[in-house]
Amino acid sequence: MCCMAKKSARGAQPDRAAEIVDAALILAARDGWRAVSLAAIADQAGITVLQLYAVCASKAAILDAFHRRVDQAVLAGADREGDERPRDRLFDTIMRRFDALAPHKAAVRAILRDAGSDPLAALCGVPALLNSMAWMLEVSGVSASGWLGGARVKLLLGIYFLVLRVWLADDSADMTRTMATLDTRLRQAERWLGLAVVDASIPGTQAAAKA
Repeated sequence: MCCMAKKSARGAQPDRAAEIVDAALILAARDGWRAVSLAAIADQAGITVLQLYAVCASKAAILDAFHRRVDQAVLAGADREGDERPRDRLFDTIMRRFDALAPHKAAVRAILRDAGSDPLAALCGVPALLNSMAWMLEVSGVSASGWLGGARVKLLLGIYFLVLRVWLADDSADMTRTMATLDTRLRQAERWLGLAVVDASIPGTQAAAKA
């Protein structure tokens, strides 16, 4: 079950889902994700457990809402115009994701660290991340449909996790190590990710293929 914002007859109420996600991230950074309880999240958000349950029924649902927030930030910055190569588009798209994650770096580190001790919870987050990877491929001009697209999505997820670990340890202001690692990994996997595929329905990919 995903977190869902509630609306009143007079208009939108405060974004309860956002408040819950923010509270969960604060606690994860401070106490570690495994130690965070739903009751503690409700208390941090200033709501009752029942109100929390009505919006997010589990910690997995809270993480799903967090993934969606990051996805929205990534997609909002997508520019489908110009003649960038698909690989360059994908590079920029993934870096936007790290930019969106940056304010919550401590929480992301805690969540990943504790994922090993809770394999079931970690598995619950995989579908959301696969969906994120699919969207990042699509806005970069690469199809994520069909069995071939599915393979690309899984490959990209593997690359993302490799680069994510570098990003977590990268304290430089310009994320030099992160960008260098991402560029290397995308170049190595360019053929398998289909980054040179021409898609006439997506502006820029034909010019990119000729370059």
